[in-house]
Amino acid sequence: MQEGADYREPPPVDPDAEEAGAGAGEAGHELRSATVTGPQHGERLDKVLVAMAPEFSRSHLQHLLALGHVQVDGVVATLPARRMRAGQQLRLELVPTDESRAFRPQAMVLDILFEDEHLLVLNKPAGLVVHPAPGNWAGTLLNGLLAHHAGAAALPRAGIVHRLDKDTSGVMMVGKSLPAVTALVRDIAARDVHRRYLALAHGIPAQAAFSVEAPIGRDPAVRVRMAVVAGGRAARTDVQCLGALSGRDAVSALSCTLHTGRTHQIRVHLAWKGHALVADALYGGRPLLGMERQALHATELKLAHPISRAPMAFDCPPPADLRAAWQQVRG
Repeated sequence: MQEGADYREPPPVDPDAEEAGAGAGEAGHELRSATVTGPQHGERLDKVLVAMAPEFSRSHLQHLLALGHVQVDGVVATLPARRMRAGQQLRLELVPTDESRAFRPQAMVLDILFEDEHLLVLNKPAGLVVHPAPGNWAGTLLNGLLAHHAGAAALPRAGIVHRLDKDTSGVMMVGKSLPAVTALVRDIAARDVHRRYLALAHGIPAQAAFSVEAPIGRDPAVRVRMAVVAGGRAARTDVQCLGALSGRDAVSALSCTLHTGRTHQIRVHLAWKGHALVADALYGGRPLLGMERQALHATELKLAHPISRAPMAFDCPPPADLRAAWQQVRG
């Protein structure tokens, strides 16, 4: 719900389906054989493999080489730049890409706050990735949703309409039917969904209540970060200071209300104002008060039910780590 309105489209269906005449290896694998032709004499091994399996990227085939899934004349070959000789026999074991294996059901315990045939509201724990991405192709909330109800497989992103960062905890909503997903996306775009977060940030703001309106885009210097940049997407965060711990390591307890849902929005806006979140290493925060992950929790969600339009409100208390740190700041 917070900082992820720019979704990554699901990867294509597995490209490793067996073709007529292809041999079957392990489950989900395919074996292909070929003889190096005259025109291929002197070419790199990885280039010849592309001709054998053009539906896969060259980088994925190089990955298969490194893992020992390629043989030349019956001997495992691992060097992509190896030059081929006409008449050599190649054997390639095709293994699905990590991306293609990401959209599969994986049973997991979900902390469900509300559920009916159209809507699921849950409490996401810190450490759970919402949507598959490089480095996290399995064990995500999307995988859990695919296992939780059969209809998720027919929905875009299994019904996920917004995201929380991996280390952000708190309340999230998920559509369980296509009409519900459509309505939730529309309501988010119209800013009809109320989202409030609790955060612990370094320093003490000069004002007890303030708004940050600054455009957010990809950090041109560090691609894994977002930043306030000219030409970025409009973003607004309202902030209220609920308490502070003064001293050398001053920390403020903040309530943050989103009016937009840009990637990393609260983290970026507060860091830009000189108040990085506690333990948010990506944006300059340091571990304090027992917090080892970014001190951010989605605590409140208000929306209209996507089908009945009945008003709904959810209040989700922070988990033990943030609750203990919060109490130290607020006394």
